[in-house]
Amino acid sequence: MVGIYFLFIVLNNLTSSSLAKTRVYNVLNFGAIPTGLIDTRKAFIGAWEAACSAEGKTHIVVPKGRYLLNPINFSGVGCKSNDITFMVDGTVIAPNDYRVLGAVERWVWFDRVDGVTIYGRGTLDAKGSSLWDCKKGKDGDKCPPGATTLTFTNANNILIKGITSLNCQLFHMVINICKNVTFEAIKIIAPSDSPNTDGIHVQVASDVTIKNTIVKTGDDCVSVGPGTKNLWVERIVCGPSHGI
Repeated sequence: MVGIYFLFIVLNNLTSSSLAKTRVYNVLNFGAIPTGLIDTRKAFIGAWEAACSAEGKTHIVVPKGRYLLNPINFSGVGCKSNDITFMVDGTVIAPNDYRVLGAVERWVWFDRVDGVTIYGRGTLDAKGSSLWDCKKGKDGDKCPPGATTLTFTNANNILIKGITSLNCQLFHMVINICKNVTFEAIKIIAPSDSPNTDGIHVQVASDVTIKNTIVKTGDDCVSVGPGTKNLWVERIVCGPSHGI
């Protein structure tokens, strides 16, 4: 009986110790207001910098709500943690004025990161329809090119799971100069007549897996650029798109 009690104490302490090692940063605690009316970029950057500066496993929590977000760059330069998880259950939305994103290449950009996971049932809504309308108009050549919704560059050991990308201005997701990247159980959605809304574009990358994913866009489901090695695509629902 004493032995069983002692084992329980040991296991309980181990569990508590493991939880204590994961540092959690909620964007609400950094000033994010989840109404969809106030830019939350400063709060997201604050949570990211806190997670980066911590050693070991860290979580950045984006709870339910609507988060207006201007273009943002999450840089991994100087990060102590190589195990950062974004737990996204809220809806991250672009500004109503398409020109805010339209004039830049990337909306949500991760550069030089290692060991980043984006996980949850949340949505990235780029509100691309107003830019598409501009491009279809008589002065379409004067419209901005548009921004990719989610981009990873010079990154390793990335997992994107469960989230939805909605109505991108240009490509939904781009992987460029990356290694060991997995897309799993994500949804990528835009109307069939939306221009250049490729689902996932991969280039100069190796060991990339795309599985159990739904892609319904106006352009390619998966587009493969030069320098791609060891790309595995499995169980993809593709259409009404141009295929792979």
